[in-house]
Amino acid sequence: MAASAPPQSATGFPEEGRCSYFVEKKKRFCRMVAAAGRRFCGEHAAAAEEENARKRILCPLDPKHTVYEDQLAKHLKKCNSREKPKPEFFIQDINAGLKDETEVPEQLVPVSSLSEEQLENLIKKLRKASKGLNSTLEDHIMSHPALQGALSDPKNGDSAIKHLKQQASILGNIEKLKLLGPRRCFVEFGAGKGKLSHWVDIALKDAEKVHFILVEKVTTRFKVDGKHRRKNSVFERLQIDIQHLCLNKIPVLREGKLPVVGIGKHLCGVATDLALRCLVETCAASYEERSEEPLAKRVKNDKTEKEINTLPKERSEKSVAEKRTPVAGIVIALCCHHRCDWRHYVGKEYFRALGLGAVEFHYFQRMSSWATCGMQDASLESSDTAPERRRDLTEESGQHGGGEGRGAGQRAGGSPGLLTVEEKKKIGHLCKLLIDQGRIQYLEQKGFHPALQYYTDPMVSLENVLLTALPVHSSSPETTA
Repeated sequence: MAASAPPQSATGFPEEGRCSYFVEKKKRFCRMVAAAGRRFCGEHAAAAEEENARKRILCPLDPKHTVYEDQLAKHLKKCNSREKPKPEFFIQDINAGLKDETEVPEQLVPVSSLSEEQLENLIKKLRKASKGLNSTLEDHIMSHPALQGALSDPKNGDSAIKHLKQQASILGNIEKLKLLGPRRCFVEFGAGKGKLSHWVDIALKDAEKVHFILVEKVTTRFKVDGKHRRKNSVFERLQIDIQHLCLNKIPVLREGKLPVVGIGKHLCGVATDLALRCLVETCAASYEERSEEPLAKRVKNDKTEKEINTLPKERSEKSVAEKRTPVAGIVIALCCHHRCDWRHYVGKEYFRALGLGAVEFHYFQRMSSWATCGMQDASLESSDTAPERRRDLTEESGQHGGGEGRGAGQRAGGSPGLLTVEEKKKIGHLCKLLIDQGRIQYLEQKGFHPALQYYTDPMVSLENVLLTALPVHSSSPETTA
């Protein structure tokens, strides 16, 4: 790498102690710290004459940074991207679901490459399967006093306000379900910076024995959970894929004394299914195994001897599971159905009962992006938007829609009478609704009262559906010390 010289028109010099390499793309000097007595930082040291004899190469663990070739072995031992020992709560594919290779087609063409007849057949299957489903959800757009200060702060721009409105509504729904209280363990899936848990903690004020577990599979910058110093609440961040997370191996949950509340904001596609299985299947099953009371004794607490003897074995076990679940409730804002995966999907039984399988699921989850990908072909053509801006918007829409939005949108415009933009949006919403209905049935089978509702205005976010669930045995969670 050769040192780049600043153009003659450029003025100024590198800051003292900083790298002297001029970054042409950014039109400024590198701001990294240079070692004492050297002109360049580690990344640009090859540009210095004294370093020309040493070659820097890409790190094989993470090509985003470089390392001296003669120091590679030493670097690999301490590189932050190296494979680390697996924690106790890591169990390979525990929440992945069963892999049925016979159902997954080897190769499927994109939606935009389907013939008109194939696409029409898919849409007929979709409309038949979704017939009878309530496509108009109730509005549960709420707020919470904990966020009123932030919402009225003029320093927060439009983007920040949109996120705050969603967080306020989720928090309001959590409180409405009576899940916001002391002696809880809130597990935030897809936590990111941890903002949702942050506001839950603010809302709880001085509540006792509150534990937060933030689950995120990637390293996140600007986390807010590290700023909390309240003695009554504990924040714990786990860097792990939900697919491999066993909640019952986490020390604070091992004893099962704290009810678990699963929360999430915009939990993308497959992550929702993994989180649901992690909560209501893996967590509850492990909790049942730890119970020391015999089955008959536990049932007897709520049923007479005669009732126990007349209950079928399967029904008795189901009623006990409903009574003993450690999950107090679930509140998850859904997102990105086009990123779902048939193997991990929790609603397979629901799809099979409708005569649908992996092929239909694949195309429905791709077509679900039509609801939110922002197909502006028709409206943009009649607007005064500049051609360059129209092209940018179209490309952006295709990327957001998971790769099907733009191609399918062009097709709708190029095939008169096939599908209008509005029809495509309705089909996209039907695909989302059908996928979510499979999750609803799954939760019902696992002993929960699930519900879908709008939690924010579509002008705030097009992904505005909230999935909530409470155990059937109680409208509000029981607390234990």
